[in-house]
Amino acid sequence: MSYRPYQQIARRRSRRIQVGSVPVGGDAPITVQTMTNTPTTDIVATVAQIRRAQAAGVDIVRVSCPDQESALALREIVRQVDVPVVADIHFHYRRAIEAAQSGAACLRINPGNIGSPERVREVVKAARDHGCSMRIGVNAGSLERHLLEKYGEPNPEALVESALEHAKILQDHDFHEFKISVKASDVFLAVAAYQQLAEICDHPLHIGITEAGGRRTGTVKSAIGLGSLLWAGIGDTVRVSLSAEPEEEVSVGWELLKSLGIRHRGVRIISCPSCARQGFDVIRTVAALEEKLAHIETAITLSIIGCVVNGPGEALMTDLGLTGGGNGRHMIYNAGKTDHTIPAERMVDHIVELVEAKAAELAGPVKAAAE
Repeated sequence: MSYRPYQQIARRRSRRIQVGSVPVGGDAPITVQTMTNTPTTDIVATVAQIRRAQAAGVDIVRVSCPDQESALALREIVRQVDVPVVADIHFHYRRAIEAAQSGAACLRINPGNIGSPERVREVVKAARDHGCSMRIGVNAGSLERHLLEKYGEPNPEALVESALEHAKILQDHDFHEFKISVKASDVFLAVAAYQQLAEICDHPLHIGITEAGGRRTGTVKSAIGLGSLLWAGIGDTVRVSLSAEPEEEVSVGWELLKSLGIRHRGVRIISCPSCARQGFDVIRTVAALEEKLAHIETAITLSIIGCVVNGPGEALMTDLGLTGGGNGRHMIYNAGKTDHTIPAERMVDHIVELVEAKAAELAGPVKAAAE
């Protein structure tokens, strides 16, 4: 009963690189990223935050390295987590070298901003020696002066030109293990820049709407911008930038991919907004289920509908379903078929039990195939 999107998305063709053990680009799954906001030198806090992001399903985590102590702290952080760590570097080429030596899987650095050609050569050598890929990260808020003078303001052409200038530096050093981002806080600017870049190169693209805002506004902006790009097949790895905890960014990133049928993880709840016809409190029921089912990783669809107008129809398309009924008893559906009724007071815990059982059932064949 797994949901199948009406329209399959044709992804842009890109080269494939490695970020540690995680492939990015080519036919690899689109990955979900986030970034820590703890002081990197606080190893305990940073590791704890990365582990929370791991529990939410993150594929890659970025960590800022503004000073030597932070770059050296990566060695212990990397040792304690199970996802590749990207070192975020700005201007200081020695931080990039130290981060590579400390076990970073990728360096987020713009080679044109780190000084002399000799410094670039040293960073490229460190990346090669330690198996690091790179990300060229262009941002509308920090464009090079000569491009601002040329174009007068940040625009898609300026972002793309900046990205290609940095890319050429790495290519001239015969280094091709890199991805590119051209981010802006303006949705239209970011989308247009990514569209232009996607047409003229085959590098993997890291997509994001930078400084998108708080949890609500940032989620909406990201859904519009990133959803547009993903729907068009553009994007190989995604970061939702929110003024919120990293695990929240991960959750929103996954919801974007799940909504477009690109990747599937955890319980996908289809629920009604509720009205006077509802047979139970839909809003509170869904909130409780989202919390109690957050630990489920197996892809499962669950419909929670307050009445029989749309409930049976939605249940036909989900693995499990609940429809509000009369006299305090509500109908449970399994694989689209009516199965049994349940009283309101036992409803939430019962659905959790059913989902956990379904997850174990579906995970069995997957585990067997892997073995």
